[in-house]
Amino acid sequence: MSDQPSSPPSAQKPALRSPGSSQSRFQVDPVSDAPKTPPGARSSAGEESRGRLRSVNFLSPTDAAPDSGVNGDTVRSEASLHSSTGGLSHFSDTHSSTYYLRTFGHNTIDAVPNIDFYRQTEAPLGEKLLRPSLAELHDELDKEPFEEGFPNGEELTAAEIISPKEVSDSKSGAVKFGWVKGVLVRCMLNIWGVMLFIRMSWIVGQAGIALSCAIILMAIVVTSITGLSTSAIATNGFVRGGGAYYLISRSLGPEFGGSIGLIFAFANAVAVAMYVVGFAETVVELLDSVDALMTDEINDIRIVGTLTVILLLGISVAGMEWEAKAQIVLLVILVAAICNYFIGSFIPVKSKEPQGFFGYNTAIMMENMGPDFRDDETFFSVFAIFFPAATGILAGANISGDLADPQSAIPKGTLLAILITGVVYIAVAVSNGSCIVRDATGDDNDTVVGSLENCTDAACTLGYDFSICREGDCKYGLQNDFQVMSLVSGFGPLITAGIFSATLSSALASLVSAPKVFQALCKDKIYPGMHVFAKGYGKNKEPLRAYVLTFIIGLAFILIAELNIIAPIISNFFLASYALINFSVFHASLANSPGWRPSFKYYNKWVSLAGAVLCCVVMFVINWWAALLTNVIVLALYIYVSYKKPDVNWGSSTQALMYNQALTHSLHLTGVEDHIKNFRPQCLVMSGYPNSRPALLYLVHAFTKDVGLMVCGHVRTGYRRPNYKDMMNEQVRYQRWLLKTRIKAFYTPVFADDLRQGAQYLLQTAGLGRLKPNTLVLGFKNNWRDGEMKDVETYINSIHDAFDLQFGVVLLRLKEGLDISHIQDEFQTSQEKAPGMKDLLVSINIKDFDSDSSKPSSKSTSCQSSPLIFRDTKKPPVHLSPADEKLLAASQQFQKKQRKGTIDVWWLFDDGGLTLLIPYLLTNKKKWCDCKIRVFIGGKINRIDHDRRAMAALLSKFRIDFSDITVLGDINTKPKKHNKNMFEEMIEPYRLKEDDMEQEAAEKLKAEEPWRITDNELELYRAKSNRQIRLNELLKEHSSTANLIVITMPLARKGTVSSALYMTWLDTLSKDLPPILLVRGNHQSVLTFYS
Repeated sequence: MSDQPSSPPSAQKPALRSPGSSQSRFQVDPVSDAPKTPPGARSSAGEESRGRLRSVNFLSPTDAAPDSGVNGDTVRSEASLHSSTGGLSHFSDTHSSTYYLRTFGHNTIDAVPNIDFYRQTEAPLGEKLLRPSLAELHDELDKEPFEEGFPNGEELTAAEIISPKEVSDSKSGAVKFGWVKGVLVRCMLNIWGVMLFIRMSWIVGQAGIALSCAIILMAIVVTSITGLSTSAIATNGFVRGGGAYYLISRSLGPEFGGSIGLIFAFANAVAVAMYVVGFAETVVELLDSVDALMTDEINDIRIVGTLTVILLLGISVAGMEWEAKAQIVLLVILVAAICNYFIGSFIPVKSKEPQGFFGYNTAIMMENMGPDFRDDETFFSVFAIFFPAATGILAGANISGDLADPQSAIPKGTLLAILITGVVYIAVAVSNGSCIVRDATGDDNDTVVGSLENCTDAACTLGYDFSICREGDCKYGLQNDFQVMSLVSGFGPLITAGIFSATLSSALASLVSAPKVFQALCKDKIYPGMHVFAKGYGKNKEPLRAYVLTFIIGLAFILIAELNIIAPIISNFFLASYALINFSVFHASLANSPGWRPSFKYYNKWVSLAGAVLCCVVMFVINWWAALLTNVIVLALYIYVSYKKPDVNWGSSTQALMYNQALTHSLHLTGVEDHIKNFRPQCLVMSGYPNSRPALLYLVHAFTKDVGLMVCGHVRTGYRRPNYKDMMNEQVRYQRWLLKTRIKAFYTPVFADDLRQGAQYLLQTAGLGRLKPNTLVLGFKNNWRDGEMKDVETYINSIHDAFDLQFGVVLLRLKEGLDISHIQDEFQTSQEKAPGMKDLLVSINIKDFDSDSSKPSSKSTSCQSSPLIFRDTKKPPVHLSPADEKLLAASQQFQKKQRKGTIDVWWLFDDGGLTLLIPYLLTNKKKWCDCKIRVFIGGKINRIDHDRRAMAALLSKFRIDFSDITVLGDINTKPKKHNKNMFEEMIEPYRLKEDDMEQEAAEKLKAEEPWRITDNELELYRAKSNRQIRLNELLKEHSSTANLIVITMPLARKGTVSSALYMTWLDTLSKDLPPILLVRGNHQSVLTFYS
């Protein structure tokens, strides 16, 4: 509520009150009802009052200061209530009051900007507060605006108001990490893993120094681009648990997110196996060195790996509180191990030379510069083995909710981690290749005997003969010894400790992240039957079931016990995840949504696209069949999720791009002139509530689906004060209902004084650009003679308005009627009277029609808003009259496949071809494909064959199939006498009969009741009236068994033919017939035979 202008002394004036001097500048005092508050004053309390801040109290005029001569910007200051001068009240001007400058927003219901207003309902970072609604600030005060406020008249204390924030702070509990501990350390721990210590030397031995550096740089390029993209997405809002799944799903939508989520979770589960196998290999090497193997190497790796993963599972389930503190210790061990290696590489030891370590030597460096691929390895197979080392870059983004400043921490930590680890990997590769030979026997006796002049390898020049290694029996050197870094290091056990810390920390991180990702996926209910894994246990909601599943997957791959087999699988899955993260940034940038505002600005959509393409290329280069399988799995999951259409709305870039494309195409369409070949019926269907006239809705949908626009117009009348809020809620509700029932239409309600005014609003404003209706569709007014004639006048005038606006008009008549809303009304009434009938099911057996039936309608919604009637098999059905049973049966006839039969087209007058186009469109649909078109035209008796051939030629040029053409030569024959008498009886109550009264009285009556039929008018249009009677006779004769009749609707000249006579024509023409469409185009061609 905005500040009130100045008012007489009796007016209410808002004032502030304070509980004490300790109140903070943004602390708010709750509203209380003062004992002297007059009845007209209102206390402020909202629907969600306990989550809102209120600070307004209206004082009684008797409490006001004697001086009331203040302007509209003057309000009661705090001193007026708490004065140190004996309670003397005074006013102070807000423009000069420094107190008011400090406490702005406390003198009005209107809330000042607050971050808690923008949180989601279940915000993990604070309590969700609700700002005052527009209705609370804007609606008239003729009723209690906050009638659903504090329960039992209770009010919040100041402590209760402050408590939500305190509760949120206490809930968070966790310490917020900076960019070093939160991102840099975590990423480095994950990137420095098993590859650094037990595979980097083998990669150098296979690829050589140059190609090893190329492999590392390729990985750095991929991860750097992905790091930039991750930084952009992660800084476009808070990221909850779920890692890559959360980033992709909230950016690209559930289709991509759901498909990649399973693969990402599976990749993390397999990564557990990779790290544990790396750890087990090291342990088995130690056991082998002291002859303590339990069986053989492979089985020992399986045994140690199984025991290790069981231990890790126990730690994960028990709790991970120690992880944040232990990561620094683990990093220190890793850094110490790396430094230990480099220090050892500068300390040549004679005893290590037989095993291939000679210290830095130019000859060794040059020999190892080129590749020496063995065992069918290639550049890309070696790259596939190395790439998993780079998969730890999401470690920081995964915990962005626990970072003090994620917008700064994620980019700095992730990119710096990529840089540092990349430099270290390159340094280790160069160092390995410069001081260790590829093959060594480990035998001190394998020295060169004689001259060194004929040596062809570096070892020979250094005095050793390792030529026997060409036979493949050596166990030392870059190619053969995975533990060569322990050999080089100054203190070997420290390298082992580094391997243990790197592998176990990475394995533990993957064992934790895989269930978390899977839990996030299951919580979103993307896939059915997987929600059981979403259940969390304990205060941290640990996904114990997902832990067990991850353990099973990891154990299965541990039993493979081959690191080189496991690594390429992970490479493909992680590359697919990285590709979609990069594509997410490109897609979001391309969509140009206002919601895409990442704090991190150093990204480019084209670089992200290049990164996505690069990831896909690398996938196929690494292993083409695995990449193909990965893409097939992603595509299959994408198609499945797209088909299931989960009920989620995350504001994805897919939605934004869809809007952009729709807007762009709509604007382009406005610049294109209409062409006959592209004409399509775009229908404004006056359906009321979409479910109240199902026959009308489904018939029009049959010929507009995937062809033209369909708008369900609803004119709401009889409201003294329109409730726009209810109307907007119903618009959303019924649009959702149309989507659920797969009816491709828009629902557009309007408030109006009568049907004609509402139809005028819709005819003029419905649609957008070229996507505007061009055909008005109405249900025939079967009961027109039972109601007031002013309703008929309104109905006919709506048709005239459509023709004035160059619309075509279509009327649908069923002899049983169209409107079933009164049956819904009766059902709701019976439901209210009998609580036991709450679960009745819809009785008309419409397959998709009861989608919304379980949703209660709002109090102000008409009974028509309940989608349909229910019937429970255990309870007696709702009693319906025979007429209502026929009406319900007729209302569903267009929802099922039509029996073999005919659509009879009575193309009597050329309206541009709409009368012929609609039947043609119907027969193209699956439900109507068994119906043949029969054409009936008027003609002369002596030219029937000629007219038939002419029409056949025209239809063939239009390329419209037909089964028969009938030329009617007897249309102008006089109708039967009893039918004429029935027509006369029908119009008798509506005749003016001006010859039987004074001219002045007749003119006055005609002015008051313009629908009356004058004698002159009746005589003038006698022939046309007889034609409608005769046509009805012919329709009964020729088309009584047709599935549908489509006939040219007769026209009435506006201002000449009264609405009663026109309505009588329409009634006479279409009565007692199968379903009939009366069609009249706007007399512009909608068919052409030109290409």
